[in-house]
Amino acid sequence: MSTPAAVTPMAFVRCIALAFERRGMDPAPALAAAQITPQALADPRARITALQMETVSAAAMQALDDEALGWFERRLPWGSYGMLCRASTGAATLGLALKRWCRHHRLLTEDVLLTLEPQGEATVLALTEQRDLGTLREFCLVTLLRYVHGYACWAVDSRIPLLEAAFPFPAPAHADAYAHMFPGPVRFGAAQAALSLDTRYLSLPLRRDEAALNAMLKRALPLTVRQYRRDRLLAQRVRERLRQQPGANADEVAAALFLSTRSLHRQLQEEATSLQALKDAVRRDIAVELLLRSGRPIKQIAQAAGFDNEKSFTRAFKGWTGESPTALRGRAAQAMG
Repeated sequence: MSTPAAVTPMAFVRCIALAFERRGMDPAPALAAAQITPQALADPRARITALQMETVSAAAMQALDDEALGWFERRLPWGSYGMLCRASTGAATLGLALKRWCRHHRLLTEDVLLTLEPQGEATVLALTEQRDLGTLREFCLVTLLRYVHGYACWAVDSRIPLLEAAFPFPAPAHADAYAHMFPGPVRFGAAQAALSLDTRYLSLPLRRDEAALNAMLKRALPLTVRQYRRDRLLAQRVRERLRQQPGANADEVAAALFLSTRSLHRQLQEEATSLQALKDAVRRDIAVELLLRSGRPIKQIAQAAGFDNEKSFTRAFKGWTGESPTALRGRAAQAMG
């Protein structure tokens, strides 16, 4: 087995240590539980694994009895975010669950305000700061958005890619780590912290019951430090990408969707399909549409469908439909005449 990658910035762990110091407590036991040495803590270039981050966070939350880890004016006792999960999980769809999450989060603290704003094809989950979060600002904003995104993925049992993750501060020295925390483009220097996602995900039904919720809450932190793998709308998103670029190869499609090529193939296989099958379906649909609704030459249609030449297009088209492009166009013209 490969060794887990250490990508989580030590800067976040120093924020946890600061929360201990502000309470007059020693962070050493929590750090030791995660095998983080004082030397590593002091190294601004150091990184830790997801498991180490999960371990030190859990130890700190219980020792401080504060799931906010010192971000807010008052502590959020152990179980606060579990209560938020329970209040949201009874919703019929993800959209309703996230609206509940935003509304009920105000019961925990008014230091930050979460809102969900549909904007056509995109929906923005925005975080408004109601007071100065000081030194812990970055850690707070990143973690709060990871909390809600991790919960959302778990609730619908699907990886939810982001159209954008935005943050209201300059790119930090560890900016490269954000690609591991947020599956999509990341923008710094924004007006406020926010996640933008495809609105279609909000209509997905929740797939978790009380038993699943209880099991998750026994070890919920992986949802905030690890990205979810399966995407229930992946095949649809691949089709849309191929409509824009029918000739795209696997590497190009994967990069456009912020996935590795290996993950793309694996996830499509889990959905009982493949990139080649989706590509064939999209190319066929493009070709048939142009053959029936335009007078464009076959060579141009072949190019529009992502083929290098008319010969290979005709061969593929016969495999899809059982007849040549010219025959299909002629049969359609006879039927209309």
